[in-house]
Amino acid sequence: MNQLATNVEIWGGVECTCRRVGDAYSDQLARNGHRTRLSDLDRFADLGLRTLRYPVLWETVAPDSLDHPDWTWPDERLARLRALEIEPIVGLVHHGSGPRYTALDQPTFAPGLARYARLVAERYPWVKYYTPVNEPLTTARFSGLYGFWYPHGHDDRTFVRLLLNQLQATKLAMLAIREVNPEAQLVQTEDLGQAHGTPGMSAQVEFENHRRWLTFDLLGGRVTPAHPLWGYLRGNGIAEAELQDFIDQPLPPDVLGINNYVTSERHLDERVELYPGLPAISGQCHEAYIDTEAVRVAGVEVKGLENLLRETWARYDIPLAITEAHLGCTREEQLRWLHQTWAAANRLRAEGVALRGLTVWSLLGAFDWDSLLTQDVGHYEPGVFDVRGGEPRPTALHHMVRSLIQKGHYAHPVLAGPGWWQRDLRFYWPAEAA
Repeated sequence: MNQLATNVEIWGGVECTCRRVGDAYSDQLARNGHRTRLSDLDRFADLGLRTLRYPVLWETVAPDSLDHPDWTWPDERLARLRALEIEPIVGLVHHGSGPRYTALDQPTFAPGLARYARLVAERYPWVKYYTPVNEPLTTARFSGLYGFWYPHGHDDRTFVRLLLNQLQATKLAMLAIREVNPEAQLVQTEDLGQAHGTPGMSAQVEFENHRRWLTFDLLGGRVTPAHPLWGYLRGNGIAEAELQDFIDQPLPPDVLGINNYVTSERHLDERVELYPGLPAISGQCHEAYIDTEAVRVAGVEVKGLENLLRETWARYDIPLAITEAHLGCTREEQLRWLHQTWAAANRLRAEGVALRGLTVWSLLGAFDWDSLLTQDVGHYEPGVFDVRGGEPRPTALHHMVRSLIQKGHYAHPVLAGPGWWQRDLRFYWPAEAA
C-alpha cells in the first residue's frame, strides 16, 4: 500500500489572532507581514499543502459596521487559494472579542457574528469548512477567568457568559452559513489538556477535567441536568432555556479540532510554598493553589497527545484533526515535537481513529505568546518560515514538512533523541512537590 495514502494529511495554519487588551488591538497578520504579502500563499503551495486554516476575520473585514464590509483582502487571498487548489478552513474570530461595536460579553456578539458569517458564505459560496470561533473555552478562560484579554473578567460568572455567547455565536453562524451552503462543515477547535494534582486538589482536578469538554459537550447537546457541570453553569447565571436550546437543537461539529501544546496539561497543588516565584490562584473548589505545567513537575506522568486524542475519539465518535501543532523552542526541538506528533497521528490512524489532518502551526511563526499576548514586545517564535528578515525564510521545519507531505517520511539525526519535555532537565519542581 502507498505510504502517502495511509499517512495522516498535513495541513497548514497561519497564526492570525486579533486580540484586544483594554482598548488596544494587536494583529498577528500585521506583525508577521502576511497582511501585505500575497506571495506567502505560493510558498505554502510549494510545500505541497492542500488544506489551510485561514482567517477572514470579522474585526478586519467589518471593523466599523456590518453595513460596510471591505472584502478587498479576503477576495484576493481566497481567490489565490482557490487557484492554487488549497482548501481553506475559514476562521471568523480567532481569540478576539469582535469589532468595537460588540464584545464577547455583549448580547450583540452572537447575532452579529451570524450576520457576518452569512455575508462571508454569500461572497464565497464554494468555501466548505469553517471555524466561526477558535477555541471558545480557552478564550473564555483567558478573557473571563484570568483577565488577560478583553473584557478582563476574573470570575466564573463572566467566564460562563463568554463561553455561552461564543457557542451561541458558533451555532447561529453555522446555521446562517448552511442556509447559503448546506454542505458547509464545522471544524471546531479547542485546546484539550488534562488536569493533574495532589490528593488535596482532587475536587478541583475533577472539575477542570469535566470543564475541558464543555465546548464539544454544549454544541453536541450533551449538557443536560445529568451533566456534572449543569449546576455550575446554572449557578453562574446561565438560564435553563439557553442550555435547553442546545439540547433541543444540537450542532455537533463535523470535525473536532484538538490544539495541544506542551503546556496544555496542568498540575494543581495546594502546597504553594513548594513553588517559589509562582503566584497562587483560587478556583471553583479550592481557595489557594498553584497551577503550573504538568511537564515541569517531577513525578507527574502526563497523558500526552496520543492518549488525549484516543480519549476524545472514544467519547464522541466524531472525526478528529490536530488543528495546532507548534513548539516555541530551538529548531532541533521543533523537529522532534512535530515528528513525534506525526508518528502519534499515524499510529492512531492505524488503530482506526478517523484522524483527518495534522496542522503545522504556525507556518509564519508567532509573536508574544510567551506573555499570552498581554504585551507587544516582539518575542518571536519561528515556524516553517522565519519572517524576521522581512521576506519569509525557510527553516528546518520547512524541509521536514515538505518531505512528510511529498515523500511520506523524513529522516534527521536529531530525531533519534528525546525532546526536552522527555528529559529530566525539564523539571522546575522537585519530586516531593508531586
